[in-house]
Amino acid sequence: MTKDTPRLNAFPVFMRVEGEAVVIIGGGEEAAAKARLLGQSSARLRIVAAAPEPDLVAWVEANGAELVVEAFRPDHLEGAVLVFAATGDEAQDRAISEEARRRNIPVNAVDRPELCDFFTPALVNRAPLAIAIGTEGAGPVLAQIVRARIDRLLSPSLGALARLANSFRDSVEKVVPKGGERRRFWNEFFSGAPARAMEIGHISEARRAATELLARRSGSAAGHVALVGAGPGAEDLLTLRAQRMMMDADVIAYDALVPEAVVAMGRRDAERIAVGKRKGCHSKSQDEINDLLVSLGHAGKRVVRLKSGDPLVFGRAGEEMQALREAGISYEVVPGVTAAFAAAADFELPLTLRGVSSSMVFTTGHDLKGGTLPDWGKLAISGATVAIYMGRSVAADVASRLIEAGLSPDTAVAVVENASLSGRRRFHGTLADLPSLETRTDLTGPVMTIIGDAVAGANFERSEPLATHMQERARFADVEGTAA
Repeated sequence: MTKDTPRLNAFPVFMRVEGEAVVIIGGGEEAAAKARLLGQSSARLRIVAAAPEPDLVAWVEANGAELVVEAFRPDHLEGAVLVFAATGDEAQDRAISEEARRRNIPVNAVDRPELCDFFTPALVNRAPLAIAIGTEGAGPVLAQIVRARIDRLLSPSLGALARLANSFRDSVEKVVPKGGERRRFWNEFFSGAPARAMEIGHISEARRAATELLARRSGSAAGHVALVGAGPGAEDLLTLRAQRMMMDADVIAYDALVPEAVVAMGRRDAERIAVGKRKGCHSKSQDEINDLLVSLGHAGKRVVRLKSGDPLVFGRAGEEMQALREAGISYEVVPGVTAAFAAAADFELPLTLRGVSSSMVFTTGHDLKGGTLPDWGKLAISGATVAIYMGRSVAADVASRLIEAGLSPDTAVAVVENASLSGRRRFHGTLADLPSLETRTDLTGPVMTIIGDAVAGANFERSEPLATHMQERARFADVEGTAA
């Protein structure tokens, strides 16, 4: 959760009401609606109304609730664990709320949020599975719309499947090791053969499939490492597979460039290990990271190695995969959205453009610090689009070497800091303007630079010209010179 995430004023909980008294005061449709809602529970309903409407009386008779045909008195709340004020009269609802609070009984006054200690949710009932949707009283109709959508998505068999799971719980706790292995058992239980059999109503087959699954899972667990791409930063660019891996992980080892909002999308009780790997801020060396992954794998842990962007693009995944192979630890790679694609999307920039550029290059600016032009530099001159990672501090070298090798100084350039994030900053200009990046001390986030003729097709409406900064620095230098 980030500091900008809205916080709930009403925290959702499930309260035990089995055999407990719940009191509803009111005799009209509002009271009947609450009775129908609470009638889905095993609570003892007590309905108090001086003049109950016929529909409410019929419901009480059909559902075995208690009906007290009297005007409300404080003693009607005796022994209650919850109270609903549903008289339709504001003064009376307020008096009921005040009496309930005096007795320390949580109270809900229908359609009067200011009198409520709690709010009743829209309920999807697959007992013992329940899904409650609330809006803190702000939009009951919205809650009902969401409830209807969820209700259509969930199989009616889920309740029976949950009851079957409960009958296996003791056996699973005795046989399947606690932690990741047990979670994986239940994942397969609720999404595999037992669930499929229950879906078509074959209860005995579902029980048999669960028994077979338990027999297979009773051995010791083997460790596994997933090298997962966290994407460029925005949490909604994380892939579905990446999130599934994170929800199944015992340990999440993440790089410094991965935002906390993305790390927080993993399983809440997973161990989280920050391993650094950011320019000028390496909390662990690569060898130490390799040793950590191998050690966790040997310990039987399910590990997510969370890397910014894509693991296979400047992520040093090759060294980690080699270490895991040599140690006999199973692993897999989950691709992520690499920063070049996010930066291009931020600029609505076509990385390839028919008739202009049919190839592209991913590189780091450090390749241009040597004495010779790398092969990709020749591709840039021949028309390829070049995406340069981590190139702010060597922008002048990049520009001078490419211009010296024959690339036009007028070649279009797009620059993005913090690609994909809400606080991203965009700049545009030409190759001749690129050196100004090195003097931008205000750029503290990761910077992606894209160079090529295809960049001219980008949308520059929300970006700042690089030349502006160069002109400001030149004016400042002139003023300093004059003063001297």
